[in-house]
Amino acid sequence: MMMARRFRRPTADLPQTNPAANPAVAAALPPDPPPVVTIPVMPIHPSQRRAELALVGVTFVWGATFVVVKGALQDSSTLLFLALRFSLATIALAAAFRPRPSGFDKTKPILAGGGILAGVLLFGGYLLQTLGLRSTTPSKSAFITGLCVVMVPVFSAILARRLPSSAVAVGVATATAGMALLTLRGPNLRMDVGDLLTLGGAAAFSLHIMVLGRLAPRLGFRTLALAQISTAAVLSLSTFWWVERPTVRWTPGLIAAVVVTGLLATAVAFSVQSWAQQYTTPTRTALIFAMEPVFAWITSFVVAGELLAPRAALGAILILAGILLVELKPWAAGDERL
Repeated sequence: MMMARRFRRPTADLPQTNPAANPAVAAALPPDPPPVVTIPVMPIHPSQRRAELALVGVTFVWGATFVVVKGALQDSSTLLFLALRFSLATIALAAAFRPRPSGFDKTKPILAGGGILAGVLLFGGYLLQTLGLRSTTPSKSAFITGLCVVMVPVFSAILARRLPSSAVAVGVATATAGMALLTLRGPNLRMDVGDLLTLGGAAAFSLHIMVLGRLAPRLGFRTLALAQISTAAVLSLSTFWWVERPTVRWTPGLIAAVVVTGLLATAVAFSVQSWAQQYTTPTRTALIFAMEPVFAWITSFVVAGELLAPRAALGAILILAGILLVELKPWAAGDERL
């Protein structure tokens, strides 16, 4: 201990090394490195990865059904095809969910009525879309149908008496310009009947999305899915025999189309979407669903050799850009009361 005390030097005797107090030392030191900003990266959970891959599969099925339905309409009348599709989907969902009567007794009548309203809008959307497919191409039908994503904030703003945000306004304007390039033809800028019917179907789908947004948190998914799909089946079955002349040829293509649209694109797709959205965000889900018209474009080219003219292709790209602008909202802006 004595040796340690003998050789200890007082702190005051140490040479001054503070750069602020010694300009010579400060000039000799290298400049301080810039601060390092660390951005945490959240790893993707395996369940989220599986869920998003499942949503990609659902989106691909939905995109591929445009060309499938286009071919099926050569062998069946429109309403009869929808009756077969929704009837098969209703049977499959009822068998899969096996609902208990006691569970449905607790459902409020007003919510059950909302499920029926969702079914009416779903039926109207598919009816107009399928009628439009008779006189338009699968790719054009898919991109026009994609406009329902753009219509949702517009209808919401009208009902809420608010102006949409600037990002939504730009997205709507971009998608509208794309629709004009894709659909308007001739010197009079005329829209074909099939494209106009498909646009009406997109409006019905947008209202359907809004109704689901209100009902889903309050009405169980199984009840809601069965209510709307069975309603669409009842409407199809009650109208196909008198609204139009029913025709059917039981070809392998028609049978495959009924199975694909009834089971994969309706019953399975609803179930998978319900499961998958528990593990991913609404924004990521919307971005995945935005690929539906792209998948329709690809499958239509592979199966039917469909090519879009340069003007129509530019319109399709603008529609997709408008959808992404509406969903991502790259810049924020406040709403104003009308």
